[in-house]
Amino acid sequence: MAKPKVFLYEPIHQKGLDYLSKRADIIRASGHDEETLCREGAEAMGFLVRAKGEATAKIMDSAPLLKVIGRHGVGVDNIDVEAATERGIYVLNTPGVNNAAVAEHAVTLMLALSKRLIKADHAIRDGHWDFRYEGFGQQMLERTLGVVGLGNIGSRVARICHTAFDMKILYCDEMEKPEVGQKLSARKVELEELLRSSDYVSLHVPALPTTHHLINADRIGMMKKSAFLINTSRGTVVDGDALYDALKDERIAGAGLDVFEEEPLPGDNALLKLPNTVLSPHIASHTEEAMIAMSMVVVDIMRVIRGEKPEHPVNVLAAKE
Repeated sequence: MAKPKVFLYEPIHQKGLDYLSKRADIIRASGHDEETLCREGAEAMGFLVRAKGEATAKIMDSAPLLKVIGRHGVGVDNIDVEAATERGIYVLNTPGVNNAAVAEHAVTLMLALSKRLIKADHAIRDGHWDFRYEGFGQQMLERTLGVVGLGNIGSRVARICHTAFDMKILYCDEMEKPEVGQKLSARKVELEELLRSSDYVSLHVPALPTTHHLINADRIGMMKKSAFLINTSRGTVVDGDALYDALKDERIAGAGLDVFEEEPLPGDNALLKLPNTVLSPHIASHTEEAMIAMSMVVVDIMRVIRGEKPEHPVNVLAAKE
């Protein structure tokens, strides 16, 4: 009996591949434009989507056997979930498995900016030992962290900073989080107050129409001149042009960014020329542990292909009569 076909948009960890290859024939995308994905995924019963490419209604319609779309990660902003639901296609993700990795990366960006680590590294490699006399970094101890989106990742960032650095925690979220608030002495405030009061602002919200350019020119203008902006969520949450202007004019102290409005980040992007940024190529979740765990979305994909219920569905499908 022929194995079902599963279409991989991007490579995944070998452990996930090993599991999948025993149970399915793997098709690998050669490109991420809609035409290529329609053509190459046409015979697949399952899709496995990462950051590149979208799963649109047109792509779904080009794959008549398609039963399931698995997301390697949490955010499903590049999957048309409504279209999938209308077509009886499950959308799955891997909730919680990269919380620690992303939270640690956010705190690393804070530390790198505070301690001027990138500049120091470049200086010593260039033989410029006297960099040690050219200004100073700052301690994170007892400063104020503002967390925009106190979900699993945001609350872990808050816990690390409160526990390790005695930081005061402000948060902005649609919901009150009394348990987290009590443990961390965190206070829920409006976004504007958070921006005005925080020494570090860390973003942890999904890409939605309501969060597009949530951090715009006006809101960046509310931040302290000494404050740092950290974004490990989605690039569209921040107006990149407005952020560049504020950083160039030193209206805020710096930014640590793992995500960008356009990815891959073009080589001529103005942010690359600024000395007060620490940038990484959307790798906050790229630890060995998290990559293994996210790759194992293949287990849930195979459940659906076998006619079983998945463990981590994003959508709810109508029961078949």
